[in-house]
Amino acid sequence: MRLHKGQIISAITLAAALALSGCTDSGAPGASAPVAEAPTFAPGTTMEKLSTAGTITIGTKFDQPLFGLKGPDGNPVGFDVEIGKLIAAKLGIRPENIVWTETVSANREPFLQNSQVDLVVATYTINDTRKKVIDFAGPYYEAGQDLLVLAGNPEKITGPNDLTGKRVCTVSGSTSERNIAAYTTNVIATDTYSNCLGPLRSGEVVAVTTDNVILAGLADQNVGEFEMVDKPFTKEPYGIGLHKDDTAFRAFINDVLEKSYKDGSWAAAWEATAGKVLGTPTPPAVVRY
Repeated sequence: MRLHKGQIISAITLAAALALSGCTDSGAPGASAPVAEAPTFAPGTTMEKLSTAGTITIGTKFDQPLFGLKGPDGNPVGFDVEIGKLIAAKLGIRPENIVWTETVSANREPFLQNSQVDLVVATYTINDTRKKVIDFAGPYYEAGQDLLVLAGNPEKITGPNDLTGKRVCTVSGSTSERNIAAYTTNVIATDTYSNCLGPLRSGEVVAVTTDNVILAGLADQNVGEFEMVDKPFTKEPYGIGLHKDDTAFRAFINDVLEKSYKDGSWAAAWEATAGKVLGTPTPPAVVRY
């Protein structure tokens, strides 16, 4: 069953043990492509180093239903997780040898700059400010910023123009925080989107704002409590963050993405995760720069 306008209908149960720190190894099954056997890469490249080591550290969200959610077994699941597995597979790295590190919106660039992670796949919008300090491969998905309100939409909010003088909640350091400032400065900023649900329930805020796919996951996880306005007002291309000026690695990841579009592994990753609730979109063209 898919989501329909103005209403979120539960199609799956997303069990969540929401943890806000730490790392975990993942051997969880998914829709990833077969792991490459003994791939070869140019000496000194990031691909060669990671492939030889047989492991990779990937930053992702741990509280984003459908995209990156830490499950009861301690392993993250979701579309972003499957995209990370696709890249690792082409490096010859098995899912159980991926180290997943939680990244929230505010620490994604620092984690890359400090080499705490090799990649970030975490509902990560590509923008020029971020590209000053890191690079992006992709995009691999395009979302749109929307609004989550209480079921029945008691405030009758139809879009961001209705937020004047009203308080909303989003995440500190996110693109959503910057975008919503054009409509209201009465904003509560938290570290994770799940922490916005309490203020929405209590009436402290009238809406939560971020990308529509994130809101869809939160609504699906809390059946009957919330609904989306379902009128996206931005375009948010999701990219894979990597170290600045690693052009060879960026080209490799873009190649992996383009091949996954053609061989069906991207669609399989979507259908195994976000596709349980959302229709399968057309993947966006990667941008090579």
